[in-house]
Amino acid sequence: MLVDVRIPTLVESVPDAKLLAWNFRAGDRVERGDVLIELETDKVVLEVPAPQSGTLAEIVLPEGETGLSEQLIARIDTAGDGAAREFAARSGPEAEAPGGPHGPSAAAAASGTAMVPPMGPAARRIVAEHGLDPAAIEGTGKDSRITKADVLRHLEASPPARAEPAPEPDPGPGPESEPASSPESPPDARPGTRGERREPMSRLRSRIAERLLEAQRKAAILTTFNEVDMQPVMDLRRRYREDFERRHGVRLGFMSFFVKAAVQALGRFPPVNAFIEGEDIVHHDYCDIGVAVGSPRGLVVPVLRNAESLSFAAIERAIARFGEQAQDGTLALEDLVGGTFTISNGGVFGSLLSTPILNPPQSALLGMHKTQPRPVAGENGEVVVRPMMYLALSYDHRIIDGREAVQFLVAIKEAVEDPARLLLEV
Repeated sequence: MLVDVRIPTLVESVPDAKLLAWNFRAGDRVERGDVLIELETDKVVLEVPAPQSGTLAEIVLPEGETGLSEQLIARIDTAGDGAAREFAARSGPEAEAPGGPHGPSAAAAASGTAMVPPMGPAARRIVAEHGLDPAAIEGTGKDSRITKADVLRHLEASPPARAEPAPEPDPGPGPESEPASSPESPPDARPGTRGERREPMSRLRSRIAERLLEAQRKAAILTTFNEVDMQPVMDLRRRYREDFERRHGVRLGFMSFFVKAAVQALGRFPPVNAFIEGEDIVHHDYCDIGVAVGSPRGLVVPVLRNAESLSFAAIERAIARFGEQAQDGTLALEDLVGGTFTISNGGVFGSLLSTPILNPPQSALLGMHKTQPRPVAGENGEVVVRPMMYLALSYDHRIIDGREAVQFLVAIKEAVEDPARLLLEV
């Protein structure tokens, strides 16, 4: 019986997906759940697992091609290898070549070679870089999936042995004694060299560039600034950190305070939570807060759905999960679509001040920055040193007036400097 392998159903905002390297080739034995290929969209990398065990009978769409939602890309013969042999006979010897770097060949499967456990893209990259045996790594993800954290933990526990350099033979005198460079040797990287290289932009990077240009071209972007004293939040975290982590199993960070403050401010200033669509202004009675997260492929913005109904612990758990999935490349498309407002924390990278660009079609974005001690005027006029953070609110002036933008940012400042306001909703 032939079972179709198709591109997963893509969300409306993702029109297609590019096929990366096939992990198996026609004729290989595959088990249900094995990752056959990864698909790169303009938002995330998706894995296509084998729907059934059997023999990969045919690859319909080769790697490098672009496919649409639910398009047929391969077929699996679940009854035997008859269809695979027929396809191999039609396709020539290449179809019977051994499996890809992450998939065993049919011969290896027949001889009892262990199948490679499922891994995310980030984990697979580290395994390949260090030449690790995936079968020796304990996977803690869903269905024993190996995550990036699992690979790093394995490396710390048993770092790969370094081969001792062999003693160099005496080359003897004369110009012939200079060692000849190996064809595999890297190019000379001495200072003063003028090498250059090209590489194609990933679909995510290309989409980021497109959206940033779109935001600057279509929106009247203006940025207003303020600063916030982080001492009250730092004192609160220090006082309840251990109890919070023991009770909820997650660290208490700064982001949950800013998400809560943003939700409260969005309720007071609805235009900041709206956006323009054609000739209409679309208002939202909910707060879907996007949180910008760095990943190996670029910046991604997973969304906290209905943030107005989330507790501090739920926000921190969701953000921690987003961070791990961004590094492992396992964010789902559903996590990245939508959003009514975005928060970006450039401070984790050391940014002191910036003017963020909007995340279209949203009308506003809050930029957090590095917290550092600065002298400020105290309550009685004396100069004191406080941990201060600059805040930036970029907004679309077509829909948000300057007065609303400034008051919105002041509302966030007041809530963070007096966290009791978040509890009392004042």
